Amino acid sequence: MDKAKLRNVLGKVRWGAVAVLILLLAILLSNGAWYQIEEQEQAVLVTLGKAQAVTEKGLHFKIPLIQSVKKVDTTIQGFPIGYDMGTNESVTSEAVMITSDYNFIDADFFVEYRISDPVKYLYASGSPENILKNISQSSIRTVIGSFDVDSVLTTGKTEIQAQIKEMIMKKLEEQDIGLALVNITIQDSEPPTQEVMKAFKAVETAKQGKETALNNANKYRNEKLPAAEAQADEIVKDAEAQKQTRINEAEAQVARFRAMYEEYEKNPVVTKQRMFYEAMEDVLPEMKVIIDNGSGIQKVLPLDSFVAEQQEGTVAQNSADNTSGSNSSGNTSSSNAGSTANTGNNGQ
Repeated sequence: MDKAKLRNVLGKVRWGAVAVLILLLAILLSNGAWYQIEEQEQAVLVTLGKAQAVTEKGLHFKIPLIQSVKKVDTTIQGFPIGYDMGTNESVTSEAVMITSDYNFIDADFFVEYRISDPVKYLYASGSPENILKNISQSSIRTVIGSFDVDSVLTTGKTEIQAQIKEMIMKKLEEQDIGLALVNITIQDSEPPTQEVMKAFKAVETAKQGKETALNNANKYRNEKLPAAEAQADEIVKDAEAQKQTRINEAEAQVARFRAMYEEYEKNPVVTKQRMFYEAMEDVLPEMKVIIDNGSGIQKVLPLDSFVAEQQEGTVAQNSADNTSGSNSSGNTSSSNAGSTANTGNNGQ
């Protein structure tokens, strides 16, 4: 080959290499070789069918025609269950559920999730959002079916949400589709028909009325109980005082009777007379004594002066008996005492 042909071939090769270099340089400088990862994004770099997650933010390089990049949004996302977000109308097939006491309930939920593993999110399943929704619906119906209707409507919502969330997270971990549950909340729960709703409202009203009545009863009891206890204490104290008074009176009467008995043992005749006159004073305080000597002349004497005279005569007679100590005087005293007793009997 002569030099001219060789020079021509070398020139073509040179220009071809330059063209290739220019093409490579154009490719490197073009947008196809570079990609940007934003703050709320993650990327999956696929090299000849092998996927690799890229989590660092900023500008990254990839080999054109060999490597490809898919970006995913890692912000919190969500979807409703039981209603349509656009029209806010209920979706009966999702919302109507049955409770443990065989009542129907219309419940709406909102599920919040985020992408935790972009590689598994893109390649582990065909539609991870649909899988999450099916898992959520299954868990919701399972938990709702274990509570009665009153708990679902009123007091059990917090516990229901916690159990549903725990069940969904456990199933997502088993499925391993690159999604993580953030939260699930009950948006609304009510009976499915107006008639049932009215019945539930009536039940709630009755419950509130019951609570009000109980509170009023407790308030009345708290107001009346201290006064009743004070009154009861007062009654008990009065009874104790009356008891002690009666005991004291009885003891005084016993002491008086014993003292009288001692006097009776010492001088029974005088004691009998005194007791008789005292009894007559109590029974007939205004009694008059009439003495008739048989001559037709009657004398009316007051009982108190008569009793006084008799008592003075008795005392004088007792003194004389004690002074003389003779039997004849004693007989005379006894005879006078008998006459006095007979006079008293005639007056009676």
